[in-house]
Amino acid sequence: MAITTTDPMLGRLVDGRYEIVARVARGGMATVYRATDRRLDREVAIKVMHPHLADGVDGAAFVSRFRREARAAARLTHPGVVAVYDQGVDGDTSYLAMEYVPGTNLRRELHASGPLTLDRALDVVAQVLAALAAAHRKGLVHRDVKPENVLVVGDGDPAAGGRVKVADFGLARAVTEVTTTATGTVLGTVAYLAPEVITSSTCDARTDVYAVGVLAYELVTGTLPYAGETPIQVAFHHVHEDLPAPSGLVDWLPAEIDALVASFAARDPQQRPPDAGAALGAVEALRASLDADLLARRADPPAVAARPGPSGPGGVDAADGDGDADGDDGGEGGTDAVDEIPTAFFQEVSASAPAQLTDALVEQPTEAYRRPSRRRRAVAWILTLVLVLGGGGLGTWWWFADGPGAWTSVPTGVAGVAADDARAVLEGAGLGTTTSRAFDDEVPEGSVVTSVPAPGDRVRTDGSVELVVSRGVQMLTVPDDLVGADRKDATAALEDAGFTVGDPARSYDDEADRGEVLDVSVEESSRQRHDTVVTLTVSDGPAPVQVPQEVGKEKDAAVADLEGLGLAVELADPEYSEDVPRGHVLAQEPRDGATAHRTDTVTLTISQGPPLVEVPNVVGKHTEPARKALEKAGFKVEENTYLGGLLDTVRFQDTTGKAPKGSTVTLTVW
Repeated sequence: MAITTTDPMLGRLVDGRYEIVARVARGGMATVYRATDRRLDREVAIKVMHPHLADGVDGAAFVSRFRREARAAARLTHPGVVAVYDQGVDGDTSYLAMEYVPGTNLRRELHASGPLTLDRALDVVAQVLAALAAAHRKGLVHRDVKPENVLVVGDGDPAAGGRVKVADFGLARAVTEVTTTATGTVLGTVAYLAPEVITSSTCDARTDVYAVGVLAYELVTGTLPYAGETPIQVAFHHVHEDLPAPSGLVDWLPAEIDALVASFAARDPQQRPPDAGAALGAVEALRASLDADLLARRADPPAVAARPGPSGPGGVDAADGDGDADGDDGGEGGTDAVDEIPTAFFQEVSASAPAQLTDALVEQPTEAYRRPSRRRRAVAWILTLVLVLGGGGLGTWWWFADGPGAWTSVPTGVAGVAADDARAVLEGAGLGTTTSRAFDDEVPEGSVVTSVPAPGDRVRTDGSVELVVSRGVQMLTVPDDLVGADRKDATAALEDAGFTVGDPARSYDDEADRGEVLDVSVEESSRQRHDTVVTLTVSDGPAPVQVPQEVGKEKDAAVADLEGLGLAVELADPEYSEDVPRGHVLAQEPRDGATAHRTDTVTLTISQGPPLVEVPNVVGKHTEPARKALEKAGFKVEENTYLGGLLDTVRFQDTTGKAPKGSTVTLTVW
C-alpha cells in the first residue's frame, strides 16, 4: 500500500507574513515553495533551508553566515538576477523570500529539448555572464553556476529566445563555509567545479567563469564533459585534464567555440578571463563574428542523454530535487543538489606516492560517501590506481628514472618571444606544446606571455607545455546611444561592456533633463583599450538665476531684462493702479531676489493706470458746490472765469461720462 506524506510546511504562515501555497522543488540544501506575501499582497518564492544545516556545534555559525550572505545578495539588483526580498529565521526555519519566476529552469529545458542552437546557447551564456558581471562588480561570487540555477522566464522554449535569470547568489558560500569547517569537505555540483575549488576550496570571480565554460559546453553538445562517471572521477578530470573540445562531439562546431570554452575553463585561473564582464565581451565578439547559418544549427541529441543524477557527475538532480518536484514547473527553480568531495583527497592524488594515497583514503570522513554505491566505486577506483602506480619496485624505479614518469625543467627563454621561437625551444628539449591565447597589456600580439608550467618549473620528460600567446591589448567596443540616455543606464551599459566609468562631469543645459548624458569622453561605437576610464558629461538641468526687480519698469524693458537671463515671460491680465503709470509693471511672480532656473517662467502684471469713474455733471451749479462734487469723485478741478464770475454759475465742463480717477476737469464759469 502506498504511503502519502504531507509536507508540514504547506499552509503554514512563515514569520507571520508568508503563507506557503505549494511546493516547487526540493534539493540537497533547501526546499522551495510558492507563497503569498500577505503584507504586500504579492506572489513570492520561499526557500527554506533544511534544518540539519543549523544543527550541532556549527549551527549558529551557519545561521550567521546565511543571514550575512542573504543581505549581500539582496543588494544585488539586475534584470538577470532573481531578486532577494527578505531573509529571516522563524523558530528553527531559516528562509529566504525571493522573486517568484514563473517558468522552468535550464536543466529541464535541456532534458526536454536537448542541445540548444548555437545562437541561443551563446545568448544564454551572455545573459548569465551579464548577471554574474553585475555581481562581480559588487564583490559577490555565485559559487554554484549550473543549469538548475538558471531560470527560463515564462513557459517558452529557450530556443525561442526567452530571457533567463540567475538564482541562488550567496547561498552556496554560506553552506560551503560551514560544511567545509565542520567536515573537511567541499560542497558544490562537481560537474561545474573549478580545479582550485576542489584542491584548495578557494574561489573568486574566475571560479564562476569556469562554471560558465562547462555550462557552454553542455548547452552546445547536450551533455557534460565527463558524463556518466562518479563524482570522484569527474573531480579528478577537472584537476588533472583540460576540458575536452566541444567539437570532439559536434564536428561542425567552429574552432572559435573550442577556444572560448578552453579559455573559460582553463585549469589555471590566471588563464581565464578575470571576471564575468571580460568573459561577456569575448562571447559578444564571438557571436558577432559567426554567420547566421552557423548560428542557427543545433547539435544532434547525444546517444545517451547525460543527466546529473544519482549516478551522474552532478549528484542529485537539482531540478528534480531529491527525486521529487511539486507544484509549478519552475518558479524560483534553482535548488541545491551538491556532491561532497574530500578536499584532502585531491591534494594527496596530485602530490603523493601510492602508500600515501591509501592513507588519504582511510582518513577521509565517511559522510563524504553517503551513498554505499558511490563509496564502493570510489574505493575500487582508488585501489586500482594504487595497484597500477605501485606495481613493483623495479617498475616504479624505471617509471620515475627513465620512463614516462621522469621529470625535467621547462627551459627558459620561452616568454616574451614569438610563439614559433618558443615552440622550437620546447621541441628542442623534447617537450610537446599546446597553445592558448590571452590578452596582455605589455606583451605584443603573437609573442608568448608565459608558459604553463612556468620556465624553470618541473615537467615530465614526455610532457607538454602550454604556451600562452598574447592577443595584444584587449579592446572593447563603446556602446551606442549613450548621449541622451539617463546617467545610470549609460553607466550600466559601459560597465557591462567592460569599461570603468569615472566620476561624471557636470554641466548646465537648458534642454536636457537633470541626469541626462550630454557627452562621452570616447566616441560611441569606437574600439577602446579595456583599461580606458570613460567620463560622462551629465546635465544638471537649466542653470540657476536670481530674479531681478522689475516692478515699476516699463513693460518692454522688463521683458527684455528677464529674457536676457534665459527666463520666460508670461503677462497676466492688466490691472488698474492709481500709483503705477499705465504700461509699467505693477507686480511680478516670483518676486525679486528669488532663485529660479533658466527657462522658468516669470509672470508680470502690467498697470492700466487709474480706474475709470463717473464724472459728475455740475453744469448750472455755483462754483463752490461744483468743485466739491468733482473733488469728491476723485477729480482735480480747474476754472476758466469770464465777466469776473458775475453770476458764479458753471456754464460748461470739458469732461463728461467716465474718466480716469485723478484726472483734471476744467469748468467754464461766469
